[in-house]
Amino acid sequence: MKLTDRIRCNILVAGFILLLLCVGSYAESSGLYKVRWVDDGDTIVLADGRRIRYIGINAPEVESEYSRAEPFGNEARELNRDMVYLKKVRLEFGDEKHDQYGRFLAYVFLPEGTFINNAIIEAGYAYCLPKKPNVEYEELFLKSQRKAILSNKGIWQNLDDNQEEYVGSSRSKRFHLKSCPFAGKIDKKSIKIYKGKRDAYLDGFAPCKKCLVHKK
Repeated sequence: MKLTDRIRCNILVAGFILLLLCVGSYAESSGLYKVRWVDDGDTIVLADGRRIRYIGINAPEVESEYSRAEPFGNEARELNRDMVYLKKVRLEFGDEKHDQYGRFLAYVFLPEGTFINNAIIEAGYAYCLPKKPNVEYEELFLKSQRKAILSNKGIWQNLDDNQEEYVGSSRSKRFHLKSCPFAGKIDKKSIKIYKGKRDAYLDGFAPCKKCLVHKK
C-alpha cells in the first residue's frame, strides 16, 4: 500500500470513529440514553452505568441474591425488557433524585412518547407506589391501575382478597394489617379502614413492606 493510500485510509477510519462519537454525544445532548440492562420490571441500567428506578410504581421481584421471586416478576421484567432493552430513552426526574440505595429516580419515556412507568401499570405488572415529593403522575398511575384491576390483568388475576380488614394512612398512602406495628402509629385523622386489599388498591394505597410484602 502506498503511503498516500495509507494516510487516506487512516483519515477515513478516524472520520468514522469521530462520526460514532458525535452520534453518541448527540443522543446524550438531546436527552436520550441507551439502556444497557433490565434488572426487573421497574429498574434498568443505562450505558453510562447509572441504575434507574422507575418513580411511582412497584413491580414484583425477580429471584436474586437479595430477594425471592414473586408471582409475575419474570413477566414484568420481560415486558420492561421488550419496551426498553438496547433502546434509547428520555428521562424525567422528580424533586427527589435518588433512593436509599443510590439509584436514580426517574420517569422513563421512549422517543416516540410511550410512558414506560405508566405502560407497566396499564399492563397489570406493577402497582402504584406514591411517595412524596415525586407525585407528578400519581393521578395518571391510579387511573391506569384501576383499569388493570377491573380487567384482572397481570398481578391482579391472583389478588388474594379475603376481605380481611386493613388499616390505611392517607398521609403515607400505605395500608397495613391491623397487627402491624406501623398501623398503631397512624394518626387518627389519617386512618382509613378497608374491607379487603382490592378496595385499598383501588383507592391508590400501596401495601406496607413490613407486614404485606410478598402478600399482594
